Amino acid sequence: MSDSKGGIVEGTCIIVGASHAAAQLAPSVRQEGWQGRIVVIGDEPYLPYHRPPLSKAYLLGEKNSHDLLIRTADAYEKFGIEFRLGERVASIDRVRKQVTLQDGSSLAYDKLALCTGTRVRAVDLPGAQLAGVHYLRGIADIDRIRRHVNEGAHAAIVGGGYIGLETAAVLKRLGMRVTVLEMAPRVLARVTAPEVSAFFERVHREEGVDIRTGVCVERFEGNGHVERIVLHDGAVLPATLVVVGVGVTPNVELAQQAGLEVDNGIVVDACARTSDPDIVAAGDCTMHPSPYYGRIRLESVPNATEQAKAAAAAICGKDKPYRALPWFWSDQYDIKLQIAGLNAGYDQVVIRGQRDAGRSFTAFYLKQGRLVAADCVSRAQEFMVSKRLIAEGVAVDAARLGNEDFPLKSMFETVQQ
Repeated sequence: MSDSKGGIVEGTCIIVGASHAAAQLAPSVRQEGWQGRIVVIGDEPYLPYHRPPLSKAYLLGEKNSHDLLIRTADAYEKFGIEFRLGERVASIDRVRKQVTLQDGSSLAYDKLALCTGTRVRAVDLPGAQLAGVHYLRGIADIDRIRRHVNEGAHAAIVGGGYIGLETAAVLKRLGMRVTVLEMAPRVLARVTAPEVSAFFERVHREEGVDIRTGVCVERFEGNGHVERIVLHDGAVLPATLVVVGVGVTPNVELAQQAGLEVDNGIVVDACARTSDPDIVAAGDCTMHPSPYYGRIRLESVPNATEQAKAAAAAICGKDKPYRALPWFWSDQYDIKLQIAGLNAGYDQVVIRGQRDAGRSFTAFYLKQGRLVAADCVSRAQEFMVSKRLIAEGVAVDAARLGNEDFPLKSMFETVQQ
């Protein structure tokens, strides 16, 4: 059976990867009119789960694995969605329209969705295989890390990105002595302005975390279990727990081997279609067009969710282009950072609030007089207004942005006048 535009709405739809994108795509495909089988294949033994809480509530022990589930098994059953968990797709045959699993079995598809996400970037250093050296990506990673959390013991975080800083905050709360090691001159160097980096360095130091920037790890040492870290300058730091957070790599190998277009991600159009009309892709693994920033690849839950809706529509022969503004968040101590937009190419930073004291301010990123991004630290209302200012392309006055006595919403009134 086909829909009014000729798209197939029955047969088998296979979703590769039990990710955030898959959790949205599977039920959305059904809601868009798909009448056949929907099969999700995931290499972890869990239904799709929320990953952001891993470095926070799950590591703290405030949530268990069931609490992390995006949807319960019953919810998927109501949509008639099948799961094959703990299995991995080894290859895609686009001519025969089938996927082959690692055990050699194969499944035929009419439509295929790639929600393969990303994987952590490993460090190639002596001692990196020692017990106690961990990466943070899934539930199993946190379970292993927890076994090495001991009050008063030394923990080291290699990498001063958001994941590293979130983990540092939690380990400190759990009573460990924490050191963050960042190769760049400042933490969050790739994603924020120096003013925002300085704020987070100050906060972590106030909480008792040892922040070291401009340092390189030479090797990990220990007798079967990590005991210390040796830096390039010869400094030696004690550490019985190491968490490495130096970025991720998109999982594009399946797509590449199948001959799909790949460029730092699986290349898709605004409707999440790949270069094969019967294959869509959604989530962190995709390189997609943005009406605000050109072609981008995002590591973001909101992106995965919204793009998955577009992919589901495309599977059913409908065009529902994905045009959402990127946004992100990070929780550290009592701080809620909300980020609207992407700051690439900014030429001016305007600070609203007291960045050097307290824990609440906003950093606005401007490019040629227009707002392109905002880092809102414990300022939810300014985050919401910033999203709208960026999305509507409103010209802003830098002096007024920085003036806390000036209500941001008034900028819309100025435009209307």
